[in-house]
Amino acid sequence: MSERSETPTHFIRQIIDRDLAEGKHGGRVVTRFPPEPNGYLHIGHAKSICLNFGVAEQYGGACNLRFDDTNPEKESDEYVNSIRNDVEWLGGRWDGQVRFASDYFDTIHECALALIRAGHAYVDSQSPEQIAANRGNFTTPGTDSPYRDRGVDENLALFADMRAGTLDEGQAVLRARIDMASPNMNLRDPVLYRIRRARHHHTGDTWCIYPMYDFTHPISDAIEGITHSLCTLEFEAHRPLYDWVLDTLTGLVDFPSRPRQYEFARLNLNYTLTSKRKLKQLVDEGHVSGWDDPRMPTISGLRRRGYTPASIWRFCDMVGVARADSVVDVAMLEAAIRDDLNQHAPRAMCVLRPLKLVIENWPAGQVEQLEAPMHPQNEAMGTRQIPMSGEVFIDREDFLEEANKKFKRLVLGDRVRLRYGYVVRATDVIRDAQGEIVEVRCTYDPDTLGKNPENDEGQGKLRGVIHWVSAAQGVPCEVRLYDRLFTSASPEREEDGVASCLNPASLTVLEGAMAEPSLAVAPVESRFQFEREGYFCVDRDSRPDRPVFNLTVGLRESF
Repeated sequence: MSERSETPTHFIRQIIDRDLAEGKHGGRVVTRFPPEPNGYLHIGHAKSICLNFGVAEQYGGACNLRFDDTNPEKESDEYVNSIRNDVEWLGGRWDGQVRFASDYFDTIHECALALIRAGHAYVDSQSPEQIAANRGNFTTPGTDSPYRDRGVDENLALFADMRAGTLDEGQAVLRARIDMASPNMNLRDPVLYRIRRARHHHTGDTWCIYPMYDFTHPISDAIEGITHSLCTLEFEAHRPLYDWVLDTLTGLVDFPSRPRQYEFARLNLNYTLTSKRKLKQLVDEGHVSGWDDPRMPTISGLRRRGYTPASIWRFCDMVGVARADSVVDVAMLEAAIRDDLNQHAPRAMCVLRPLKLVIENWPAGQVEQLEAPMHPQNEAMGTRQIPMSGEVFIDREDFLEEANKKFKRLVLGDRVRLRYGYVVRATDVIRDAQGEIVEVRCTYDPDTLGKNPENDEGQGKLRGVIHWVSAAQGVPCEVRLYDRLFTSASPEREEDGVASCLNPASLTVLEGAMAEPSLAVAPVESRFQFEREGYFCVDRDSRPDRPVFNLTVGLRESF
């Protein structure tokens, strides 16, 4: 599990503390993380992962990874594998084998038969449209199905026909017999089973009927001995049905435990989309390069962008666990990764928009190895060698022919220090046919390595310190600068759809950047602070002859 500086208390932990004090569940704490494999996990799921696996770890309990795979048309092994990888990367260590709700289809089917035999469920032959129309609304009670009072034997026979595949999709469903006048719409004879002629990613063609989530969820929890079933707040209205299923099956079916459901507020971030369906739309319509596009709020996208498990855990701890929904500023997530990388990311130099700087008095052919720390506050990380020659690249934004005193970079006729190197003075510029500056000429002072030359011989203070890369030894690279994917703080609420508020400047590709030579062999997912630029991560598209870096997050300061 990822290291965290603190373990914040919240109402879920207070509930568990109370249950343990009262001796409930035999002193056990068993949770579960039950995603549906119909898309990649996003940052909202991270909160649930951290909560479920976190409390299990804190109390010496167990957390199961269970796939809620009851919707065969939308689920696939690709999503299963991505979710497993994301949970494992975040530090979630599930108990035993990965579980699937479909592993319990036989038991769930037996539970359905038990409800039919006890008179608590019936086969409804109304069309889906009729069922929806007769359900009523929040001010009007529902209308009983004309098939609600079918006898047990007829219901069993029809349910067997559903199971055998002799009925078509939409021709029949199995419904619970509860209360069509209930103020809770979820209790108005909810559908428990429907016919789906679709191949299932895990069970193949074994089944042509599939249980609904609200029926599967409590039974799966009970089978696994879950003690605390932690759900996001939208499931609060479903809890009475959760309880009805388990209470009604008591005495009809034996389960290892009687779990309880508790709801917490989901994670809502501004400028961020946390809907798998809408994220899939962005992928399918080609607005992003895939589920792991670094602009996506998916776990795999954040990972590719350079976020760390520790930063995501820290962010979730900062957000906390509450009962009421709220919107969190995405800047909090950015602050979490910035703080993490500031402590742990080695430093390097990369010039994003190169401008050649020619040192006219540099000895011909000389290459000098300069020593620089890997991290300014962490000596244990060691040092690195940076080659310097008579031609280096500086950032185009670090030079002006004329500037006021607020410009702390190189100005014609004035001096700066090359980071970890010598002091140089700009003497001239070379222009192309269009009048653009393509080269800056300068001289260097060989006595200034490691020294502070300010006010030396009346030359005045240095304007500042700028980063650079040797022109001969530097490595050409591609740098991808990322901004927010959406221009709207609430993309899900946009009337014209999420695609209408996509940020056209969310990705800028710099193909002519130059990096320190050591970065050519940096492993994928290595993270660095490019000094004076921001934090970057090595992308999976990298090659030794052309590394690719993704901007993770900018520095606090702007230069």
